[in-house]
Amino acid sequence: MNSIDDILGAAQVPELARSIRERLGHRSIVLVGLMGAGKSTVGKKLASLVELPFFDADNEIEKVSTMSIPELFEAYGEAEFRDLERRVIARMLEDGPIVLATGGGAYMNEQTRGTIASEGISIWLNAELDVLMNRVVRKQNRPLLKNDNPRAVMERLMSERYPVYARADLTILSREEKKEIIALEAMQAVSQHLDDKEFPR
Repeated sequence: MNSIDDILGAAQVPELARSIRERLGHRSIVLVGLMGAGKSTVGKKLASLVELPFFDADNEIEKVSTMSIPELFEAYGEAEFRDLERRVIARMLEDGPIVLATGGGAYMNEQTRGTIASEGISIWLNAELDVLMNRVVRKQNRPLLKNDNPRAVMERLMSERYPVYARADLTILSREEKKEIIALEAMQAVSQHLDDKEFPR
């Protein structure tokens, strides 16, 4: 496996981070993708590299509601949960720039997609089914996978959600590689995106 020094000299990382922060302005970097894609793991490392605060939307939802995600699903249903999620994400992006990891269903909400588009740069962490399943079986807090056949559920979610995730500004392949490498690839993609787009400062 590669190291950051193999891809980009360690001395270049702080300079690239400074350049990204200057060009981001108030905009945030928002990670989208299915559960198990590595949004929180990669997001934390990306935030560290770019020197921005990191937040996990699910954690923030649990804080404001004082309930866990599975408890919220059970008590209020998915529609109510998505509305709360939408409001929390909108509030967080008002305080950018940050690096934000969103829940797997957040980007499916049209209003949330619009907020992310206007307030941030979206990155889809695209992962294959086997990679996702290897990761999600380790955790028990996945309400959508509380099912006799979680692999079939994941396949259905991929078919429903991947065409929508593909609307994100950037796509990075999430795979069995060091989180530092995936985060650095995301960092370079953001820098290139900022080069390619004329954003108001």
